[in-house]
Amino acid sequence: MAEVLHHDNHGHDEHHHDDTDITVFGFWTYLMSDLVLFGTLFIAFAVLSSHIPVGTPSARDLFGDSLGFVLTETFALLISSVTFGFAVLAAYKKDVAKVLTWLAITWVFGAIFIGMELYEFNHLVHAGHGPSTSAFLSAFFTLVGTHGIHVTSGLVWMIVLMVQIKKYGLTLANTRRLACLSLFWHFLDIVWICVFSVVYLMGVL
Repeated sequence: MAEVLHHDNHGHDEHHHDDTDITVFGFWTYLMSDLVLFGTLFIAFAVLSSHIPVGTPSARDLFGDSLGFVLTETFALLISSVTFGFAVLAAYKKDVAKVLTWLAITWVFGAIFIGMELYEFNHLVHAGHGPSTSAFLSAFFTLVGTHGIHVTSGLVWMIVLMVQIKKYGLTLANTRRLACLSLFWHFLDIVWICVFSVVYLMGVL
């Protein structure tokens, strides 16, 4: 009987083994592969933006008057990164209510960012500057759109995580998911700073 109990306890310990470090390492590996993806898109954009056909708009033509709009969009995403940091700090204190509050605020700012990006895309397409206009615009829509898809995925993930935390609390699994989502969200902020600098700021200047 003692051997059976010992075996059951051992299995119970294995079931609750903290593999957070391994999971986070695996997620870092995924982010590095994503970094290669965005690096490739940045290179393609840099090459194609220097070979704009005559008669098609350049970055200065497209973004010269909307830099303030994009800057506001950028601040929305950066603020969401700060509020996510507050959510992580609240998780360290095991404060479920504050974690959910800060995640909700983060989600709102992320949604504002996506809404502004969709508005910009819609404006460009209706002005006759869609992705089929030139290779430069194809590269622009691909790069910025890929980032937008990632942010949208993060927003969906955030909703699912909030539901899980609301239902089960800050369990080991939910804390691990929060850590991975935090890495993902901050990574997207860094990528967007590069997008803003290379695509918009350098394009206009």
